[in-house]
Amino acid sequence: MTTVPFIDVTLVAGRTPEQLRALITKLTDAAAEAIDAPRESIRVVIREVEATHWAAGDVTIAERRGTG
Repeated sequence: MTTVPFIDVTLVAGRTPEQLRALITKLTDAAAEAIDAPRESIRVVIREVEATHWAAGDVTIAERRGTG
C-alpha cells in the first residue's frame, strides 16, 4: 500500500523561517515513523494567518495579545 500523507498546518503568522523549516522536518519525520510512509511521499503545507484574522469567541488573537 502506497501512502501519500498530506499534513496541513495553520498557524498565526510570526514565526521565523528557521522555525517553520524545523516544523516541516519534524512533521515529516513523525509521519514517516508513525505510518512508515516514504519521506518523498509526505506533503506538508503551512498556512500563516494574521492575528487579526483569527478569532475564537468573537475575540481575535491580536485582541487577546493586546495588539489589535
